[in-house]
Amino acid sequence: MASPSFDQLDGVIWYNGEFVEWADAQVHVLTHGLHYASSVFEGERAYGGKIFELNAHSERLHASAKYLGFEIPWSVEEINQACRDTLARQELIDAYIRPVAWRGSEMMGVSAQKNRINLAIAAWEWPSYFDPEERKKGIRLDISEWRRPDPATIPCKSKAAGLYMICTLSKHAAEDKGYADALMYDYRGLVAEATGANVFFIRDGVIHTPTPDCFLDGITRQTVIKLAKKRQMKVIERAIQPEEMENFEECFLTGSAAEVTPVSEIGPYSFTPGSISLTLMEDYDKEVRA
Repeated sequence: MASPSFDQLDGVIWYNGEFVEWADAQVHVLTHGLHYASSVFEGERAYGGKIFELNAHSERLHASAKYLGFEIPWSVEEINQACRDTLARQELIDAYIRPVAWRGSEMMGVSAQKNRINLAIAAWEWPSYFDPEERKKGIRLDISEWRRPDPATIPCKSKAAGLYMICTLSKHAAEDKGYADALMYDYRGLVAEATGANVFFIRDGVIHTPTPDCFLDGITRQTVIKLAKKRQMKVIERAIQPEEMENFEECFLTGSAAEVTPVSEIGPYSFTPGSISLTLMEDYDKEVRA
């Protein structure tokens, strides 16, 4: 049986300061955020009724909006509380939370100085981002034909909706070929990230990960680096050439949705989920439920 469309789920959504019925949380077709991608969002997970790194997500939402030239009219703490209230109203314990802010429909055109800034927060049950059985043995990634752009051409430090179009194109192309996701290079041809997650590699007990200079330094990425260093594992953030993947032994992805997910294949390169990937996978699971 097919899952219901996301606009047909049950419950309520926090919308500009009040709760509305799920089906009534609508925007007009001439909303600036729809036409010109002036929208930012967060993806958060709750474990045991508590949203992991909630304040960090709310702070990043504010920062993302500022990169796009607008200010969210609710403080970080007000957004934190609204997220908690939404989780409680939905009566969810383990869940996914999606705050999203966007420019409204008061002006239509590239200029949008007078547009209202809207904020909505939804929460729903969402299991593993990748198939649980596939995740255990390591997911397979294609290599995308799209690249993360030069930071001089995009607001790369913003979790902005428009920046995800090439991610959607990349993931669709990968899934059409039977892969779970795709790895993206950056504008220089260096290894960057997956379509919605950061990437890590392991060789000789050392963890290597691309420097996030043209893509998001994920909150989960930061958490996993701290967990690795807590175990005295060496973590090197650096530029990684694609051909280096041939000599890495392990690989895994990190993200709020992906959590810590081992990778078994990226295009022609193969990896074996090993002790470091699995240890950090377990450590992360303990950390989010602490």
